[in-house]
Amino acid sequence: MLTSYQLTLGNGYILAVEDSLVQAKKLRHFFDENNISNSFYTNAMDAFAAALDRPPVLIISDIVMPGMDGYEFCTKLKADPVLKEIPVILLTSLRDPLDIIKGLQAGADNFITKPYEEQYLLSRIHYLLANRDMKKSGAADMVIEIMFRGNKYSINSDKKQILDLLLSVYEAAVQRNDQLITTQTELQASNENLISANQELETFSYTVSHDLRSPLNVICGYTQLLQSDYSGQLNNEAKEFLERILQAAFSMAQLIDDLLMFSRSARSEIKSEMIDLTGLAKNVMKDICQRDPARKIRIYIEDGLEIQADPALMRMVLDNLLGNAWKYTGKTIDPEISFGQMVTKTKKIFYVRDNGAGFDMSKADKLFNPFQRFHSSADFQGTGVGLATVRRIIERHGGRVWAEAEPGKGATFYFLI
Repeated sequence: MLTSYQLTLGNGYILAVEDSLVQAKKLRHFFDENNISNSFYTNAMDAFAAALDRPPVLIISDIVMPGMDGYEFCTKLKADPVLKEIPVILLTSLRDPLDIIKGLQAGADNFITKPYEEQYLLSRIHYLLANRDMKKSGAADMVIEIMFRGNKYSINSDKKQILDLLLSVYEAAVQRNDQLITTQTELQASNENLISANQELETFSYTVSHDLRSPLNVICGYTQLLQSDYSGQLNNEAKEFLERILQAAFSMAQLIDDLLMFSRSARSEIKSEMIDLTGLAKNVMKDICQRDPARKIRIYIEDGLEIQADPALMRMVLDNLLGNAWKYTGKTIDPEISFGQMVTKTKKIFYVRDNGAGFDMSKADKLFNPFQRFHSSADFQGTGVGLATVRRIIERHGGRVWAEAEPGKGATFYFLI
């Protein structure tokens, strides 16, 4: 395939040390594809003995190996009078700058970073073999001392060897940077497409939800007219049918409202300011109580609650959490709802607690997913969108929300910003 590289090898061979079966298989395939004579070893001690017995023209070694690692192996090779002139390529991930210092100390000629492209490895082999007889530009016994991270390191490789190694590091860094730039460009394009798709989806959701209101209003209006104006002409079964139609239409209207709120919670811009959470909670509970003024329920709202957040979105949070507490205490004999906070050294955790129906905590991981309901519609009406809206709003504020509950003993919802 690449005759010029084959001629460079002559009658020699490349010695490779790799303890990973996957990496070894990849390297063997590379040698076979390019008709390169080679000899493989899984540990450095056996490889060193083989190199002494029959010196190769080049050595490729992994760094992380059991027993003797790649740096020790390279140091041992460069200290041997017979093997010291053989070029050594170290395979590395180059995750720490200290790897470069270790490579310089060991006298390595090149770094190849994993994962590598075969064509790049081939070019490095060709370069080292083509220049292995070139006169060195500095004495091998010259020692260079450098400081790195407060420690002194001694480098005794010749100048050309140091230059080759540093150039290979630089080339690998440039290649990796090019890959990162390409990946960043692709991610940016994907992100723009995702933003556009989300905007279209939200617009579609809003439009569909809005357009569904018109036929629902017609259904509700005519059903109520039948109930009021033609009540005397309808038997009990017909009246029950009309009531079911009306309740289904109301449920659909509630679902539309919840979906619009869910969509709005993601789309609206966050305008953060200091909020009187106590006053906001009292206003929300006042509105909720007006829906069913006949209900008797104890409500406790702690004074002095404040939070830095978006007022409109935080009202949605309280609407849903306090509304749920109101709903799920509907069958409780002595219902109670409380809203307050727990203060630690670093944060304020707000909670809404009730003594209502509660739920099974084994299902808590699904609690904040859209359309998840733990109670039947016959027991408690609902759409399963409210808590998903709460989580979206809290997470948009950089916070989190969670719950604790027990069936028949109520639930507590916590959130922090």
